Amino acid sequence: MTNPQNPSAVYTHGHTDGVLRSHRSRTAANSAAYLLPELRAGQRLLDVGCGPGTITADLAELVGPEGRVAAIDTSAEVLAEAARCAAARGIGNIAFEVADVFQLPYPDGEFDVVHAHQVLQHLGDPVAALREMRRVLAPGGVLAVRDADYRAMAWYPELPELERWMEIYQQSTRINGGEPNAGRRLLAWARAAGFTELTASSATWTYASPGERLWWGESWADRTTGSGLARTALAEGLADEAGLAAIADAWRRWSVEPDGWFAVLHGELLARG
Repeated sequence: MTNPQNPSAVYTHGHTDGVLRSHRSRTAANSAAYLLPELRAGQRLLDVGCGPGTITADLAELVGPEGRVAAIDTSAEVLAEAARCAAARGIGNIAFEVADVFQLPYPDGEFDVVHAHQVLQHLGDPVAALREMRRVLAPGGVLAVRDADYRAMAWYPELPELERWMEIYQQSTRINGGEPNAGRRLLAWARAAGFTELTASSATWTYASPGERLWWGESWADRTTGSGLARTALAEGLADEAGLAAIADAWRRWSVEPDGWFAVLHGELLARG
């Protein structure tokens, strides 16, 4: 989502198939477990940056057919995919809309729950976005935000090309106006946005089985050479095509390494105004 006050804050990954393959694997169980105890039938829920809608559909089922879900993203194309996902599952209580998190098209206090997964790291002003989410949150409602912390990721074997990948990702995200290590900053950002009742936690995705390694490694190999990350790295002179290809090859070598292991740390936060 792009901040209209900061055009340089852009979505680093883009919406290539390699990126969306990763996003389609996300569910409420593996990506929003910290929120699930807060959900009740009949709630009004806003999903900010819903992407291809797999988490959204799960959340919509959990608030029941009598609950109402608004799902927003800046990409009409990815919203169309999210709508198809919901339709295929027979879920009819979601309204999909192109919208800007900095100017939400909803009145004050409209939602009981506001959810944003892997959104704040890509924004030029995450505190302003959180203030806007707080505006549309009903009294007693809950905000749930979850973001990866790239610098806290860990892997084995420690291939030098993957260290290079991390440096390129850190630089590219910051050039685009985002914060790659957002997970550790959620608590501070929410406090700055005016939230006072805060519960912070963390969780991981771990890729260690042969199937998990192959899926994760192939996803990042494709993204390294054919996504928004690659475009930024090439345009800004952070790497050349040969360098990106070498990183992609390292991802594929890692993906078939019997001792391969990769952990993604996420910061999570539940907040009430």
